[in-house]
Amino acid sequence: MADPDVLTLAADLIRIDTTNPGDGTGRERPAAEYVAAKLGEAGIDATLIESAPNRANVVARIEGSDPGRDPILVHGHLDVVPAEAADWSVHPFSGEVRDGMLWGRGAIDMKGMDAMMLAVARAWAREGRRPARDVVLAFTADEEASAAHGSTWLVTKHADLFEGVTEGISESGGYTFHAGGTRLYPVSAGERGTAWLRLTARGRAGHGSRVNGDNAVAALAGAVHRLAEYEWPVRLTRTVRASLESIGAALGVPVDLSDVAGTIARFGEARELVEAVLRNSTNPTVLSAGYKVNVIPETATALVDGRVVPEARDEFEATVTSLVGPDVSWEYEHAEVALSADPASPTFAAMAGALLAEDPGAHVVPVCMAGGTDAKQFSRLGITGYGFSPLRLPPDLDYSALFHGVDERVPVDALEFGVRVLDRFLTT
Repeated sequence: MADPDVLTLAADLIRIDTTNPGDGTGRERPAAEYVAAKLGEAGIDATLIESAPNRANVVARIEGSDPGRDPILVHGHLDVVPAEAADWSVHPFSGEVRDGMLWGRGAIDMKGMDAMMLAVARAWAREGRRPARDVVLAFTADEEASAAHGSTWLVTKHADLFEGVTEGISESGGYTFHAGGTRLYPVSAGERGTAWLRLTARGRAGHGSRVNGDNAVAALAGAVHRLAEYEWPVRLTRTVRASLESIGAALGVPVDLSDVAGTIARFGEARELVEAVLRNSTNPTVLSAGYKVNVIPETATALVDGRVVPEARDEFEATVTSLVGPDVSWEYEHAEVALSADPASPTFAAMAGALLAEDPGAHVVPVCMAGGTDAKQFSRLGITGYGFSPLRLPPDLDYSALFHGVDERVPVDALEFGVRVLDRFLTT
């Protein structure tokens, strides 16, 4: 049986404000201490380690029943993005239960999953059960920024804690996606790579009333416009091909890989699962130049959120260089690898089996994530990552909109469902 306290665990974690403002500061330690204490109550040794003052991570290893199988990593981050209380129906750090929902920042992203991880581990200890293979639990800091104080630091400084681990699971997969009358459960088997860009244009400073053919703002504006308007070509990775074919089969619609646009048009609502990962992307997000209306500045800069499908980094870089042109330079503000996992692996099949055992008649489909998770950092240790934090959701709840959104919430029975699925997956 699953730990009956998953709701209490999730609500307690939400009430601990672990806002990550993205400026290098954070406050995950109180949540890390809570996690370590809850594991300790169950007799599970947990290592709490700080990467910087108040930036703490927790790692624990639970011995499995089959020493011949490789250990698996189950990881979740403790930090959350900021929330403005005035915008919410309830206080974002209240952990309030209303209308069968647990409300608060982190309910979906991802203290709900953290609580599920704790609930499963505590149930094993309480009932004298063990997972099928060694399970390494990691509760990390700083995922909502650069991960420098969390998974990156763990991988760099404490790789020994993950010895033998070959696969991992974490957020953004295994939730119900309603497509008409069909229930899909997308499980992530890949992530686009991060390619955040800083563009810089340098020109000749001068008076705004005079002719200036070397205007940095104009050069930058042109480069940003070209990046925004460029239609990146479709690149069908292994995971995306499998995704298109699986979704088509589940919905009963024809799939033509030579006409991807026509295919996803037939998917209806389910096109959301693949539309953003068919190609690279470059979305301008920040512009900065000048200080007075009648002064032409010498320098203008922009930030662009770029994302790269697996095995397309060289094409991405060459295209960006061509699009920005000779008068604008670019560099990476932050870059991380793209990930690809096997959607036909035994591990994927086991995740699918655990979901379908709890929700017969549904369809599990592989997907590639548009963004990224801590799986990117753990991949440096040779750990293949999947997105699998199972939740059974009602048709009227927009899961993707809850990430970083106002009134973030999760059904209480979805957490209970997730605990059952995780328990089944990790013990078989």
